[in-house]
Amino acid sequence: MGIYKRYFDLIASGAKTTEIRVNDSSRKRLKEGDLLRFKCRDEEVLTRITRIARYADFDEMFEHEPVSSVNPTASKTDQLRNIREIYPPEREALGVVAIGIELVEV
Repeated sequence: MGIYKRYFDLIASGAKTTEIRVNDSSRKRLKEGDLLRFKCRDEEVLTRITRIARYADFDEMFEHEPVSSVNPTASKTDQLRNIREIYPPEREALGVVAIGIELVEV
């Protein structure tokens, strides 16, 4: 799964324990225990899915998910702005999946 460098580094350090994606067809197949490899340029990190939570939108997600688990370096307001720069409204309308992750291999 491709990811921006700033988020990749947070995952690789173990600081980011929740990955956020829109709930498109490829995310619907994810389940607890699956291995998930994140890639950024020529770097990779292997994680294991610890939990899956689905929400109607990013606002609902942040009512339930700790902001610090998604990005410990940004406020909720900053995170919502950043996420919505990545995902336009029509993608957010698919729903949101919060993926709990733990490091397996860096």
